[in-house]
Amino acid sequence: MSLTLLNFHALRNLQPVEITPSSHINVISGANGSGKTSLLEGVHILGMGRSFRTRQLKHAIQTDKPYMTLYGRLSGEPEVTLGVRRLRAQRELELRLKGDKNTRLAELVEAMPLQLINPDAFRLLEGSPAGRREFLDWGVFHVKHDFLAIWKRTRRALKHRNALLRRGRIQPQEMVVWEQELATWGEQMDTLRRAWFSDFLPVFEETLKVLLPLPGLSLHYARGWDKDRSLAAVLHDSRPTDQQMGFTQQGPQRADLRIRINKQPAVEVLSRGQQKLVVSALKLAQGRFLERTAQRHCIYLIDDLPAELDEQNRYQFCGLLEDMQCQAFITSVEPSALKNAWRTDTPVKMFHVKHGKEGLSDLEKAD
Repeated sequence: MSLTLLNFHALRNLQPVEITPSSHINVISGANGSGKTSLLEGVHILGMGRSFRTRQLKHAIQTDKPYMTLYGRLSGEPEVTLGVRRLRAQRELELRLKGDKNTRLAELVEAMPLQLINPDAFRLLEGSPAGRREFLDWGVFHVKHDFLAIWKRTRRALKHRNALLRRGRIQPQEMVVWEQELATWGEQMDTLRRAWFSDFLPVFEETLKVLLPLPGLSLHYARGWDKDRSLAAVLHDSRPTDQQMGFTQQGPQRADLRIRINKQPAVEVLSRGQQKLVVSALKLAQGRFLERTAQRHCIYLIDDLPAELDEQNRYQFCGLLEDMQCQAFITSVEPSALKNAWRTDTPVKMFHVKHGKEGLSDLEKAD
């Protein structure tokens, strides 16, 4: 699966863009501020319904335009079309998948699995557990088909329990109902997460070994509550302290992935370049695992790949991408930084962006 057509209107500083990307490697070059990252952002919004640059999507619309439209076409028999429209005066997105106006966001996300590697990806190591839970749940969502329904039920039960905790007085019978709900669905969520993690871990270790052998690095899944006790018992016993805090302190909403080097947090030991390779190994392993388990292919958005990496590590990274059955969109200020990183038989297209205008040349003509 790969994007065969992209069509963007009124996105950031870009002029109307229509491109037919390579099914494998696409390198986008241009000066700072020219719109390279905006092209990646457009693909991200098209597949995720949100930007990785702003929480308010209206800021991605050109200042003089009332709305933006993003359109894509995915390879397949038959081809799959995706569309996103965002009006400046309207918060809700208009989504379309295969022309269906009633498309839900989860359907769009499922149709086009995306992984982003950009400067914010360092948060997998140095940020809060929320980012690592999102990474974890992305993987489970794409291979465990009942995960989304369980996730929604867990979230609903947690919301109701927290609302009861914030009341002045708790009605025990009502609390018991929602604790039972949270325990039931939270335990099921943990079962799916643990099963996914057990299968994912060797793929990550194999991927990291290619990019950066680190014998002392370990990746562990923490479920969010005492591993030796049931969630129902934990919720019951922690009710008084949870009421004082006003929220549920233990449960699947506290799950985490712990990344350590010889029992120390990896972020405190690794150099910036090493951190980027560890994060990249996590992200690339998601795609490799998806290929092996679901026979589906991930699309990668890689912003400023050469940053933090020397030539040898850049070429190692690119070689791993070449061996994967994936489509990648890669930005670089200097196209020469990646010019010789690819094998001669690798399908590569070069895009050059100048002040919001996109131009296309193939690799040979870009020399």
